[in-house]
Amino acid sequence: MEKFRRVFEGIAKAGQPTDLNDFYTELSITERDSGDVNKEHEVRLIETASRKPAMQETTIKCEDIFKLLPGQDQPIRTIMTTGVAGIGKTVLTHKFTLDWAEGKANHDIHFTFPFTFRELNLLKGKEFSLVELLHHFFIETKEAGICRDDRFQVVFILDGLDDRTSVDVLLTNLIRGDLLPSARIWITTRPGAANQIPAECVGMVTEVRGFTDPQKEEYFRKRFSDKTPGQENHLPCQEITKPPHHVSHPNLLLDLCYSYGGLLHSIPEWRRDAQHCDLRCTATS
Repeated sequence: MEKFRRVFEGIAKAGQPTDLNDFYTELSITERDSGDVNKEHEVRLIETASRKPAMQETTIKCEDIFKLLPGQDQPIRTIMTTGVAGIGKTVLTHKFTLDWAEGKANHDIHFTFPFTFRELNLLKGKEFSLVELLHHFFIETKEAGICRDDRFQVVFILDGLDDRTSVDVLLTNLIRGDLLPSARIWITTRPGAANQIPAECVGMVTEVRGFTDPQKEEYFRKRFSDKTPGQENHLPCQEITKPPHHVSHPNLLLDLCYSYGGLLHSIPEWRRDAQHCDLRCTATS
């Protein structure tokens, strides 16, 4: 599980990953109409999302992604989560997998198989059955026999669908339920690629909306806290969350900051090494 526990943010130096549990902050995930996948430009989507009244939304926690929502009476097999690039979709799948593996959540799930569309697309031109695909990526499944027994509750995570990746026949059959119909499927995608998934196969569509204001403050406190007690080596939270004057909406900057936290984390070092450089002017020029 080290792959999911240790993550790199922004421009983190090679060999210096961050423990996911140290900085993870709950993201705002909302349910949306399955036929309402917004195809606007992704930067515009961030601003639009930030202005949507909270009363119209049903918020979902990462560990509850497969749990029934109020008013639902049937389990949902396939969930599609949309969100702009860098908003935190992959981090969500890592957190879900890590919490499950550590026994913190979803105890009813026996196996979780996380894939990325990017690594799956590297296999183009090669023919795999579902069992062979599992054996290729997860050697330990050879003796488990999970694809021959519906007693096991299995989750497939298909992360990172975008305009550069595609859904092959095997994945389509899995998503449709022609293969392993008892399995649960979680797909993450950028809005512009969502139409690659047949709408009739998706039980619920959710959207990663980024951070609420309290979540932003929590994230920055975790991510930029002092590592040495008594040493002033971080920017005050008020300064970090103050947007440049030319950004039309604060959420546009702050949601993008989550993806590039490593860059901001380097600012204190630059300040020490370049005392005569006015970084505040540089950051807003």
